[in-house]
Amino acid sequence: MKLLRIGAVLALAGLVVFWLITRPERLAQGALDGVEGDAARGALVFAAAGCASCHAAPGAEGEAKLVLAGGEGFASPFGTFYAPNISPSPDHGIGGWSQLDLANAMMHGTSPEGQHYYPAFPFVSYANTELGDIADLYAYLITLPVSDTPSRPHDVGFPFNIRRGLGMWKLLNTGKGWVMTDPADAQVTRGRYLVEALGHCGECHTPRDALGGLQRDKWLSGGPIPGSKGRFPDLTPKALTWSAEDIAYYLETGFTPDYDSAGGAMADVIQNTAQLPPEDRAAIAAYLKALPVN
Repeated sequence: MKLLRIGAVLALAGLVVFWLITRPERLAQGALDGVEGDAARGALVFAAAGCASCHAAPGAEGEAKLVLAGGEGFASPFGTFYAPNISPSPDHGIGGWSQLDLANAMMHGTSPEGQHYYPAFPFVSYANTELGDIADLYAYLITLPVSDTPSRPHDVGFPFNIRRGLGMWKLLNTGKGWVMTDPADAQVTRGRYLVEALGHCGECHTPRDALGGLQRDKWLSGGPIPGSKGRFPDLTPKALTWSAEDIAYYLETGFTPDYDSAGGAMADVIQNTAQLPPEDRAAIAAYLKALPVN
C-alpha cells in the first residue's frame, strides 16, 4: 500500500511538472502598448510572409487571394493540417483578435484561448519577427474582406491530436535564434530577416528530423516534399550557383537563367516576392550567396 501511495505521489508530481513545462508561452501583456501599426507597411509584411499562399481558399486567384478563408491542406507524416480562416470575421476568423493575440500566435504558436498551434503554422520562423512588423501586419489584415467560412479541423490522429504535448515539441525546437549569427553587412542582415523569419524559407527548404523539427545543421539544403516523391531544392551555394542578380530576377519574375519558370508552390512564392521592393529581393539574394559552403 505504501508503494502505491509513493507511486501515486510520483505520478502526480510528474503530471504537474509536465503541465508546467508544456504550458503555452505568451508575450507580456503590455508588449505592444504604444505600437501603432501601419496598413501600407503591413501589405509588404503580408507579401513577405506569404500569408495568402496558405490562407486563401484553394484555387483562389487574383483579388480572391485576399479573402483569407483558409482550407488549404498540408500533408505531413503526422496527418493533414488545414490552414484556418484568418479573415477579419469575428466568428470564424481573427476579427476578435488584438495585436497581442497575433503576436502570440506568430512568435510563440499560442492561440488567444491559450492552446498550442501545430508547427504547420511556421511560428518557429516567425519567432524572430519584429513587433512593429506584426503590428503593421495586423493593421493590414483587418482591412481585408471578411469570410464566414468555418475553419476546417485538422485530420490528425492520436497522440498528435493532444495539443498539450506540443509543448514538449516546442521545448526541443523553438527559441534557437538566428541560423546565420554573423551577417557580413546590413544587406545580408536584412536578407537574413526576410529568409529566416518573415519568408520562413527554411520551413520547406530545410530537412526535418523524425519529430518534424528543422535540422538547422543542414539549413536550406533541401528536403522531401510531404505527400510527394519530389524534393524542395537545395538553396545553399554549392547547389544554387546562380549569381545574386539571377536570384533577385527570379524572385521578381519567376524566370531562371536557363529561361525556365517557377512552378508549383514556388509560383505562389514568386507572386509574393514580386511585390517586395527591389532592395529586399537583392537582400534575399545576398543572404543566400553568403551562406557557408559545406
